Amino acid sequence: MDEQQLEQIRLHPDFRRLVATKTRLAWTLTAVMLTAYFSFVLLLAFSPSTLALRIGAGTVTLGIPVAVAFILLAIALTAVYVLKANGSVDALNESLKEQHA
Repeated sequence: MDEQQLEQIRLHPDFRRLVATKTRLAWTLTAVMLTAYFSFVLLLAFSPSTLALRIGAGTVTLGIPVAVAFILLAIALTAVYVLKANGSVDALNESLKEQHA
């Protein structure tokens, strides 16, 4: 591919939509994870006894389910990204490939 073809693709509305979609999705998911993470850090900093609360009569504290929730959140956000990428993003990518093959 020469520079003219690359510039043509860069200026194509579908390419711009593809880049915007991927960027918006990535930043949204990043914001969700960072918000959850920093909320956890702030909870640890300002109320560490909250995560030390025992659940029921056992020895399990509130910190354990919170940690599991973080792992599940990361898996869920990854699944959302993969589903969106395999759906709308791949469709836009294939459309661009066909138009500029």
